[in-house]
Amino acid sequence: MTSIALAEELLLLAYDDQTGKATGSRIGLDLGMAAAVMVDLALHNRVAYVDGFLKVMDDTPIGESIADAVLAKAAADDPHTPAQWLQRLRHGLRARVLADLVARGVVRDVDETQMGVIHVHRYPTTDPAFEAEIRKRLAEALITEAIPDERTAALATLLTAVRMEPALRLPPEEAAQAHQRLEAIASGAGFSGSANLEDSIVRPSVALVVATLGRAIQAALGTPKQA
Repeated sequence: MTSIALAEELLLLAYDDQTGKATGSRIGLDLGMAAAVMVDLALHNRVAYVDGFLKVMDDTPIGESIADAVLAKAAADDPHTPAQWLQRLRHGLRARVLADLVARGVVRDVDETQMGVIHVHRYPTTDPAFEAEIRKRLAEALITEAIPDERTAALATLLTAVRMEPALRLPPEEAAQAHQRLEAIASGAGFSGSANLEDSIVRPSVALVVATLGRAIQAALGTPKQA
């Protein structure tokens, strides 16, 4: 498996490989990436949801620059709610993630700024191996009844929360079934609140963090418009 942060996984799925432009809701992606940083910390047992707040349980760095910076800041500050963390992290996060991906050669920065006034940057894919691995994991989760790993289950749940299903690039006849499968994964993981955490396919501590962040994302985005 390639080594990549969960926020980076969301971003790579949202950006078109060829045009290098973001697809879908920009605010949804930013909120999802903010949540992904906290989920990565939860996956590494660094934060947990306690009494309505995301609290640091261990301030040892995990080896990922953005997550480690957030962890250090959280450890030195008062605890915040999931909704507060989404707002604190989402501003400027995308630029930092893109800069990291450019520095590692995963995407490239195509600067199309005109006359120094209209700033336009595109980020087409340079190394497709990372996104290919992400899509492979998601495809296996969608087409089989096998229990996905915690990370893939969390990614699937964030995709649903930020309404990024179109990024899966499925034909219309498969989209509805994929949405049902994503919801089933979230339910089985205890992320949707409809499953007993004792029967969750992921650790209850992780399920609580993902579930509360997912609800905070949905509250921030509001009710989706009906077609």
